[in-house]
Amino acid sequence: MNEINTTEDQLRSEIEALRRQLEEQKQLSGDGHPRQPRAPRARTLLLLALLITALVVAGFFLGYLPRQRRELVLAADSKAEGESLPVVNIEPVKRADSSSSLVLPGNIQAVTEAPVLARASGYIKKRYVDIGDRVQAGQVLADLEAPELEQQIRQAQAAVGQANSATEQAQAAHKQALANENLARVTAERYQRLFEQKIASRQDFDNYEAQYEAQQANAQALDKAIAAARSNAAAAEANVARLTQLQDYLTVRAPFAGVITVRNIDTGMLATEGSTLLYRIAQTGTLRLYLNVPQADAGSIRVGQRALLIMSDQQGRKFTGTVARTSQALDPATRTLLVEVQVPNPTGALMPGMYAQVDLAVPRKESPLVIPGDTLVVRSDGPQVAVVAEDGTVHFTRVQLGRDFGDRLEVLAGLREGQQLAVNPSDAIREGVKVKPISAPEKAAPGKR
Repeated sequence: MNEINTTEDQLRSEIEALRRQLEEQKQLSGDGHPRQPRAPRARTLLLLALLITALVVAGFFLGYLPRQRRELVLAADSKAEGESLPVVNIEPVKRADSSSSLVLPGNIQAVTEAPVLARASGYIKKRYVDIGDRVQAGQVLADLEAPELEQQIRQAQAAVGQANSATEQAQAAHKQALANENLARVTAERYQRLFEQKIASRQDFDNYEAQYEAQQANAQALDKAIAAARSNAAAAEANVARLTQLQDYLTVRAPFAGVITVRNIDTGMLATEGSTLLYRIAQTGTLRLYLNVPQADAGSIRVGQRALLIMSDQQGRKFTGTVARTSQALDPATRTLLVEVQVPNPTGALMPGMYAQVDLAVPRKESPLVIPGDTLVVRSDGPQVAVVAEDGTVHFTRVQLGRDFGDRLEVLAGLREGQQLAVNPSDAIREGVKVKPISAPEKAAPGKR
């Protein structure tokens, strides 16, 4: 490059010298006095043209061609270097939507379900319903027979009669005791006056006074006997009522309207009071599910909030429910909020015991940043991502992760919206290396969680 510049300078110097000589010849004569200008000689003009042509040819071969070759070499080197850089797919850091679709599993249950147990011991005389039958409240489900119960009722009724007779007997004895008490009182008062008049002795007066007190105590005792007899009569009547009620329980009735889901008896079977399961009945017009909502979303759940049921075995059908109630407290073991969702089921398409996924639209106060799951690099010093700068330089950055959405991860700290991340960085992607970034193809919408 220095030699080319030197040659060009020499040529320019020679041309300038020739120009000065021509000007001097035009202005001055051979003796130093000015004379009239005359046309330049043809030889001088030819020499000047040859010098200019030589200068142009020398500049072309010595200046332009080497520079062009160098530029081509530099371009080829740059292209080779660019082609040798590792190619990586990049995806930007995005901000999640303002509302999150929270999908949780749940088991469908009847809103009201109860077992029907035997309230009285006896043999099944006849059953009237079976599984799948719809019944109304108070409808007869089965009849039991217990002949010994009737004998117990007769015995209890006889005991009531005995208790009533004992009460009447106690009342008569009490009445007689009151009469004896009155007679003893009159006699004691009479002897008191006689004693005061010195007609009767002191001993007679004391005897009749003691008899009066004895009659008072006897009357009080008989009064208590009447109360005890009445209590015995009431107990006997209560026993009769209990046995009569048990006799009514021999007819088994539905506690509420619903469908029979379990039938555990047949004709001739012995049913034991309080332990034999006869039927199980459930109300299926409205069903419910219990969900365990994570602590991060617990504050966004509201009573009356819309819920969408998705059934894996009923593609294309969705059922709408409502959040009926929440526990208003987190389970300390799982840090989740218990939520009840009720779903109308007028057609009976849903059945208790089904598995369903419930989609809750949870609003967010501040949308978090999300990154593709395949950009995460887990190392011994924590989770990291490879951030690709504008000049293609890779820098590994530690991040603080939040919730896992499957193909997307929530980032709490360490990144900014819009930064480009390397997708599935290989071992060749290291800190500070340059790469050739290529935008990754668009993916489908992130899966629900």
